[in-house]
Amino acid sequence: MAELCMNCVPIGFVSSSFKTREDAPKQGRHTDELSIITLEPEFKDAAEGLCIGDNLFIFCWFDRSDRTVLKSRKLGEEQNPLRGVFSNRSPNRPNPIALTLVKLVNIEGNDLTVRGLEALDETPVVDIKPYSEGIDTPRNE
Repeated sequence: MAELCMNCVPIGFVSSSFKTREDAPKQGRHTDELSIITLEPEFKDAAEGLCIGDNLFIFCWFDRSDRTVLKSRKLGEEQNPLRGVFSNRSPNRPNPIALTLVKLVNIEGNDLTVRGLEALDETPVVDIKPYSEGIDTPRNE
């Protein structure tokens, strides 16, 4: 396999009450806890236009995940066979990119306070995108 050099930099970091994987919920929608995403100063202008109440997709780099895991079980299906990680939401995967839909509850300077993020404290954030019902809702085919 050829290795591709990709330049991905953190745009910010998470401040969270979740210090270990055992502290964190399995998915963000299973918590009402607040987390703060502190944007790096050079990315503050990228947050212009965000509004309190927005639903946002937060892309994190789960830096404490095991990147060698290729198979795992779906949550709650421990009795079933292992499946490839591309078919479940395991945080352990070749590129541990996490995607969580959150609610923006406050903006203060470089700090974005969000509800429903399962990321551990000090997790790098690599991107933020707005949720769009017209784009992000599956097609009825």
